[in-house]
Amino acid sequence: MPIVTVKMFEGRTDDQKKALVEKVTDAVVETTGASKEAVTIVIEEMTKNHYAVAGKRACDE
Repeated sequence: MPIVTVKMFEGRTDDQKKALVEKVTDAVVETTGASKEAVTIVIEEMTKNHYAVAGKRACDE
C-alpha cells in the first residue's frame, strides 16, 4: 500500500490538486505495480512563512 505525501505551498486550485493526485497515482501504479485502489496520496499545504531554506523564509524572498 504505497502512501505518498506531497508538501507544497498553499494556493493551488482544487482542479490543480485533482490533476496532481491523478498523475501521481498513475505514476505510482506504473512504477510499483500497485493497484490504483492501494495508492494513498496526502497533500500537506503550508504557508510560505512556515518554510525556510538557508536561514531565509520563503515569504521573505
